[in-house]
Amino acid sequence: MDKIVVDKLQDLAQVWDGVLDAFFLKANLRLHQIIVLGCSTSEVIGQQIGQGSSLEIAEMLLPPLLKRVQQEGLFLAVQGCEHINRALVVEEACVDHYRLEAVTVLPALHAGGAMTVKAWKDFTSPVMVEQIQGHAGIDIGDTFIGMHLRPVAIPIRIHVKELGAAHLTLAHTRPRLIGGPRAEYTL
Repeated sequence: MDKIVVDKLQDLAQVWDGVLDAFFLKANLRLHQIIVLGCSTSEVIGQQIGQGSSLEIAEMLLPPLLKRVQQEGLFLAVQGCEHINRALVVEEACVDHYRLEAVTVLPALHAGGAMTVKAWKDFTSPVMVEQIQGHAGIDIGDTFIGMHLRPVAIPIRIHVKELGAAHLTLAHTRPRLIGGPRAEYTL
């Protein structure tokens, strides 16, 4: 690999570490909550979503996130592309904890994407699920993870707007506010 590519990957890894620091600081996650990750590695490297899946990018981005998730006692759900109905790779412990329904599909580079392939390889006991209700999310490259977040998603604003060439969106969720004009809330 040439030096320019290595330097760019190192720069990207450094930016990613800063994104993770800011995300975990602002997301206010509790034990066993779920983070949904949607990532187009194609978009990160400047190609159109689904056109240039990069295991190299997945191998750089997933390990530090997975390490943080494990340290915090959280679950990670990695969303695949539309070719597998945006199914997600999760740990079997997440399926058991949240009583999720497993589905049968194996992620592949062009049916699921590089990040799901990497998650399937790195998770201790990977399982695929079609639906989940995540408590927070990281969307790299406009993969539209909103369908897998709890109903009231709130953007997390940080100093970084792009990861590589991909648009970056972060969110956490809160419970719905119910009641009328006399209701009181603690937030």
